Amino acid sequence: MTQSDKVHRLGWIGLGRMGYAMAEQLLKAGCDLKGYNRTQSKAEGLKKLGLKLVEHPADLSDCDIVFTMVSTGDDLRSVLSGPNGLFSNQGRAPAILVELSTISPEASAQIRLLAAGHQTEMLVVPVSGNDVVARAARLSVTASGPKPAFDTLLPYLKCFGPNVTYVGEGDVSRIVKICHNLYLGIVYEGLAEVTLLAEAHGVPRHSFLEVINNSVLGSTYTRYKTPVIANLDYTVTFTNTLMRKDLELGLKAADAMGVSLPATKVVRDIVQACIDDGRAEQDYTIILDKLASYAGLVLKSEDAAVTDGLSK
Repeated sequence: MTQSDKVHRLGWIGLGRMGYAMAEQLLKAGCDLKGYNRTQSKAEGLKKLGLKLVEHPADLSDCDIVFTMVSTGDDLRSVLSGPNGLFSNQGRAPAILVELSTISPEASAQIRLLAAGHQTEMLVVPVSGNDVVARAARLSVTASGPKPAFDTLLPYLKCFGPNVTYVGEGDVSRIVKICHNLYLGIVYEGLAEVTLLAEAHGVPRHSFLEVINNSVLGSTYTRYKTPVIANLDYTVTFTNTLMRKDLELGLKAADAMGVSLPATKVVRDIVQACIDDGRAEQDYTIILDKLASYAGLVLKSEDAAVTDGLSK
């Protein structure tokens, strides 16, 4: 970012794994940033980069632009309109609300009306990737809402990743993000299936994945998940609870339009089985374990020298 781009006072609500990593990119770019997190201790590490931690979302109402990244629509309504919420100070509110959470299009439309009642424009900005990808500044960013607001935000959005796409007015980027996450689940489940089939026939997982990664089917995602599948590195980046939420959002959106999503239903059922096993807050990549159990396979780490394709 150029110095002339850093002209706004920024606020951030929700400094969990993703929010922390994204806010960190803005701070490294030299932005003026204040932040709120329900558990302040989790955001303490950002203070050394210049973050000013506040006690309540209302303390960000004097910012020009406020980013929100929380888990659910109810959480979002709470930090915006609840006691000490962002919009609780009458006559004082940010000019632009940048909403990064994954919620339904219907809930998003309600939040847009709430913001408009405080003369705040809302830009819906779902991102694709997890906190590891965010720390590498490699997120894919999709935005919808007023085009002038997008143009204002673009220099900041480019801090999160090189690919920023404006897809139109309103809340259409919500469905783009939901569709993305459905495909994420389908691709991982399919990759886990075929890798286990290869292993059952004597092919090491890392060798099979090398073939995939060097073929036309290889992608940033298959390379990124290679250490997970080969070495069983189930570090939590996206829980089964959150994956199920997005799959259900997708199935609801599909039902509303009469679209059939058979593969999504399969993945939803496997994720639900993982949750039923007591693994709700573990990473969704344990789908691999579940599929292995169906086949009677006992997995062991291959301790293979593989890369995730992101590390420098």
